[in-house]
Amino acid sequence: MRYLLVLFILIVPSLAMTGEPAVDAPRCHAEIPCPLGDRSYHVKEPDDWDGISPLPVLLHFHGWMRQGTLIVKHGRISGATRRRGVLLLAPNGAGKTWNFWTSDTDDVAFAAAVIEDAAKRYPIDRSRIYVSGYSYGAAMAWRYVCENGDGVAALLAISGTLRQTETCPAAPEEIRHVHGTSDTVMDFPFGPGGDTTYPVKLWRKRLECNGPPRDLGAWDITRHNSFRRTQWRDCTGGRVTLDVHERGHFIPRGWIARQLDELLDLPPSYP
Repeated sequence: MRYLLVLFILIVPSLAMTGEPAVDAPRCHAEIPCPLGDRSYHVKEPDDWDGISPLPVLLHFHGWMRQGTLIVKHGRISGATRRRGVLLLAPNGAGKTWNFWTSDTDDVAFAAAVIEDAAKRYPIDRSRIYVSGYSYGAAMAWRYVCENGDGVAALLAISGTLRQTETCPAAPEEIRHVHGTSDTVMDFPFGPGGDTTYPVKLWRKRLECNGPPRDLGAWDITRHNSFRRTQWRDCTGGRVTLDVHERGHFIPRGWIARQLDELLDLPPSYP
């Protein structure tokens, strides 16, 4: 027994000197964050991924006082991406929020670094990078594509915008925005005379949408989730789609899923 005790004392220090952990650290995935400098992000793989095929990406910015841990578990976000072969990236905002108010923000560079770091871990499809967000996260998604949107396939924004007077040096190929006219948290930005197309005025100007809008009428996902869709296709730089509902501040059930179905040419499905 004394011999075993002496042997243990000799072995343990020698292991500690190697600097090697006793067990491998858990792989960053889902609720285990991926470190990136002094910050971090979360990642969720799609169901049934073969481990080889390039993955479309949804970079989603969380709302105020949230973190990416919520996003990778959220049925209306992660539930949509994992069923459609999309890699979900959920960066963590400093102080659980985002600095989207002006172009002078570190959050754009951080989010771009998230995509590049994920590209070292996964084979991503650079032609199908989508940027999304809800509430403050939607405003941050607008800021990201405003400053770094060249090469982004689409913006999918929910209940949050920048000022329509902003000037954006960059833009994604497509804009898709949804907002409720009864929203009192990130107020619906009515235009002059109650114009309900005003929430995307910035992008209509940036993408040079000079033709008249097309009223595509009402559509719905569930009985409680119906929208009025207006679309601008006669644009020099892309396409703009606005979905308006009469409710308040929330992520509409199935909205992200439907946008991904349309963008990826998949049959519309729910959820």
